Amino acid sequence: EKIFQALGSPLLRKVTLVAFMLSREAGIWWQGALQRMIVVGTQVNWENFKQLFLEKYFPRDVRLKKQVEFLEFKQGDNSVAEYVTKFEDLVRFCPMYDGVGNAEDKCVKFVSGLRPEIKQVFNYQWITQYHDLVNKCRLYDEDNRARVTHYKSGGPMRNHNKFGSSSKGKPYTKYVGDSSSKVNNQDSLQ
Repeated sequence: EKIFQALGSPLLRKVTLVAFMLSREAGIWWQGALQRMIVVGTQVNWENFKQLFLEKYFPRDVRLKKQVEFLEFKQGDNSVAEYVTKFEDLVRFCPMYDGVGNAEDKCVKFVSGLRPEIKQVFNYQWITQYHDLVNKCRLYDEDNRARVTHYKSGGPMRNHNKFGSSSKGKPYTKYVGDSSSKVNNQDSLQ
């Protein structure tokens, strides 16, 4: 359908174009289905073709499993970019979330599947433009992952002197020099 939209193809031509592109096996199936449609008096149009094609090559039970998978889908350990890819693959099986008038519902479903720390940031913003929501979540996730990686890899050092050793618990360093003439302040406090 994406190709038809790009070509601006009218509905009447879709069936003809698709029938031409079908593989040998699918072409044979379509010839039989077309004959049955004509005999029964069913109108040969895009919606009827699509319904027959899906029934033949993508059975209802498989579609229902995909719908359930979508409804239960969560981000888990995936990045937002990975979550978006899988979300968009599954949303097409749930027409109530995928369509022109369903952007708000799609956004609500998208946010509900995010990890809690990301969901908390976006849940109250009520972003109803799906692409805006995806971009903001993706940027937040990338920044958050970069921050975590930065601190895990060493990040800014705290409680370390210029030589890299920790001085924690020591108010000052010992004086190392001629011990006979000078008193070490730290030793005298002990």
